[in-house]
Amino acid sequence: MGSDETAASSSSTSAIINPSKKQGLGWIEWGRGWYKVVEEFLFQRIMASHLENPLPLPPLDGLTCIVTGSTSGIGLEIARQLAQAGAHVVMAVRKIKLAQELIQKWQEEKGGLGMPLNIEVMELDLLSMDSVVQFAEAWNARLAPLNILINNAGIFSIGEPQRISKDGFEEHMQVNHLAPALLSMLLLPSLLRGSPSRIVNVNSVMHFVGFVDPNDMNVTAGKRKYSSLVGYAGSKLAQVKFSSILQKRIPAEAGVNVICVTPGIVLTNVARDLPKFLIAGYRLIPYFIFDPIEGSRSTLFAAADPQVPDYCAVLKQDEWPVCPYITFDCRPMNASEEAHNLETSQELWEKTLEMVGLPSDSLEKLLEGEQVQCQYGPARE
Repeated sequence: MGSDETAASSSSTSAIINPSKKQGLGWIEWGRGWYKVVEEFLFQRIMASHLENPLPLPPLDGLTCIVTGSTSGIGLEIARQLAQAGAHVVMAVRKIKLAQELIQKWQEEKGGLGMPLNIEVMELDLLSMDSVVQFAEAWNARLAPLNILINNAGIFSIGEPQRISKDGFEEHMQVNHLAPALLSMLLLPSLLRGSPSRIVNVNSVMHFVGFVDPNDMNVTAGKRKYSSLVGYAGSKLAQVKFSSILQKRIPAEAGVNVICVTPGIVLTNVARDLPKFLIAGYRLIPYFIFDPIEGSRSTLFAAADPQVPDYCAVLKQDEWPVCPYITFDCRPMNASEEAHNLETSQELWEKTLEMVGLPSDSLEKLLEGEQVQCQYGPARE
């Protein structure tokens, strides 16, 4: 017994101090990442000049879409345009009253012409894992198909101190990665009913300067100094890595594709925590910054364009290590160098399932039509 404990302790210690374990981005990776960020900022409007604004959508009658964080910014435009194209849209939000007021406004804008918009509101707070489970259980109980899940909600608390949620997770990591990952997993039964279906994760070019340690996803171990940039960029990279493993593990015949998108540099409420002088600066350079309608185009393209499944199928057939990724100009792009690290992506996959309270074989069970038990949720409080 004593020797086993010593071996376990030795293994744990070596994992922590292992000098070969990557501790962050190298200077070359870091420089290339920031080049990508600056390039997007300076040239996104030129590179996306071929796109119509708003982006034309095909008829979406009969499709059901869930959009998180849809009371402001990009999410608001995504929900509105999907509904106007005929989809049944579920606004998954914290602010129920505001969402209902928006729906009323949109209905009035139609002037009573044609069919009313098919939109409903359901409560979802990504800072509460219990809320995520409650939302998923309520939706799955309908036994209705889900065709498109858009994980849009996100936070970027620039310059703010590190905050830990009531669930014990760094807030950027929870809102931008862990909660959407849990939601995607729990909604798989409905996505399988709605096959062919899509999970669209609104990501960010900032993942190019992100790094995530699967053994220190909260950035609390002291190996790296926390900053809001470290928290945000790491959470977006974690989302790409998790999405890549999920896309690889879902068999092609299941008909569920996982896509990440970058909306471009957009003036939205994600920047609500910026210092006032930076917000003023954002407004002084409108030529470079997309408005929410422009920023919604890549997500809408990923959600509705008929070419996207073909793109996903090619990458799956080629066993590409990273999930399909669509850039702000609605074209395929390659994710960051670090996103291609399959070893850490697999580690992050396993750690994410552990953190969100799902068993390691939950995906296989869900694909086989079995139920999985999550440690979160009202019934388990």
